[in-house]
Amino acid sequence: MVSQQIIADVIQAQAYAWLKKNWGVSREMTSEIPHATGFASIITGLRRSGKSTMMMQVLQQNFQEKALFLNFEDPRLATFSTEDFERLYNEIINRKNKLLFFDEIQIISGWEIFVNQLLREDFKVFITGSNASLLSRELGTHLTGRHFSTELFPFSYSEFLTYFKREGSEKTFADYLQKGGMPDYLRTNVGTYLNTLLDDIIIRDIAIRHGLRDVNSLRQLTVYLLSNIGNLISANGLVGMFGVKSATTLLHYFSFLSDAYIVEFVPLFDYSLKKQIRNPQKVYAIDLGMYHQNKIVFSPNYGAVLENAVYLHLRKKYKDIFYFQNQGECDFVTTINGHPEDLYQVCYDLNSMNLYRETEGLYQAMDFFKKEKAFIITMNQKDIFKKNNKTIDVIPAWQWILQK
Repeated sequence: MVSQQIIADVIQAQAYAWLKKNWGVSREMTSEIPHATGFASIITGLRRSGKSTMMMQVLQQNFQEKALFLNFEDPRLATFSTEDFERLYNEIINRKNKLLFFDEIQIISGWEIFVNQLLREDFKVFITGSNASLLSRELGTHLTGRHFSTELFPFSYSEFLTYFKREGSEKTFADYLQKGGMPDYLRTNVGTYLNTLLDDIIIRDIAIRHGLRDVNSLRQLTVYLLSNIGNLISANGLVGMFGVKSATTLLHYFSFLSDAYIVEFVPLFDYSLKKQIRNPQKVYAIDLGMYHQNKIVFSPNYGAVLENAVYLHLRKKYKDIFYFQNQGECDFVTTINGHPEDLYQVCYDLNSMNLYRETEGLYQAMDFFKKEKAFIITMNQKDIFKKNNKTIDVIPAWQWILQK
């Protein structure tokens, strides 16, 4: 339980801190965030990836009215419980705020019922959270048809360029592949920050929320997955490693890590859902800086890093991405509403040793999906290949990403 005075003091103190803060680089998605009276606008994403900053940018660009801000991870609200929502409601009414911004409200039991009541009274509510599953599950039960959901990722390459006031080039893209897009890491350049952040996410967003005791095994698994970006992973293949003896437990861990936006998994494309589930999935890191600072492999791994960067760019546009495998392989098949859209192969350096393999895998995918054009994304090569009225466009990654 928290007293009325403490809630009032926290709101006042946080409002003062928000007003003094420099909101930095405007995020590309700012103009795309939907909002409307009577709806909750939800932004989820990796912890410390800039959700609160972008939400403030949305408010500054779209609203003249004063907003009430409340970050529920404030230590002074550590004992906040369901019963305290009535006190918070009193503060909202007393301050005559119709525009509300709640950060990490999902850590409080019963939050969705409180927000639903606000929506019924025509408040505009903005919410940020660092766990995709928790938000979506609770929104589905209490806020059905009354919310907009958006995912925010670390800085894109173009945002990286804006932050450092640099131009697009192979060199700046190589820097991006090394540093990634976490705002505080780019600002401080302190590598241990990303080690600490990973530990915080594992403990706060996964272990505590899901009641996991074996945090060490979870962390070992996390580092293993980060170290294997671009590779095929299966729960059955990892049974017995890290002290985890059940494939079911590993699948739960996979889900927790994905929900916390640490890694994501790309399944095999197949019209049979059963085959999709049974086959191994490819794993990718949500941020390349976090990969570099936490990996346990010592090779440069240029190809896998480039492939991960291509995945992240596609992921900002497409929710459902697959890999395709026949006699050869195609790295990415993007889909919209279950319909295949574009085909992508990623190759750091096309040469006489891999040219046939890379193009043939793509041609096979083009035959299967009846596509006349596909892409090979490279580090610095441009070319065009044609075969049987099918065209493969080879383009450097940094140029492809910056295309409008």
